[in-house]
Amino acid sequence: MFAVLKTGGKQYKVQAGDVLRVEKLDAVAGDKIQFNEILMVGTTIGLPTVAGAAVQAEVIDQIKGEKTIHFVKRRRKHSSQRTKGHRQHLTLIRVTEVLASGADKTDVKAATGTADARRAAHETAK
Repeated sequence: MFAVLKTGGKQYKVQAGDVLRVEKLDAVAGDKIQFNEILMVGTTIGLPTVAGAAVQAEVIDQIKGEKTIHFVKRRRKHSSQRTKGHRQHLTLIRVTEVLASGADKTDVKAATGTADARRAAHETAK
């Protein structure tokens, strides 16, 4: 069975055993996490998400992505140029289980990215 999950502003089609590189999550290697924002499970399409569905995964490592170069050159004589590089922080995860229902009965912590954790802390402070 496959599922489509949403994390870090991106969508991933996953099934048990898949290894993914997702935006950095607030977890350490060996943690078990659960994604609750599931858009589709098998043939069930959510409106906007499937109620009670989840994807459980295990964090393998925190890694950095490949380097991207941003080069800026301005035309004409005596102009300037600038080179900047960037390596995105990523989390490497292995999907262990796709749950079509009963996700609220598990004892696995929900996956939160660094931005999601800040947003949740801000909302609880209000």
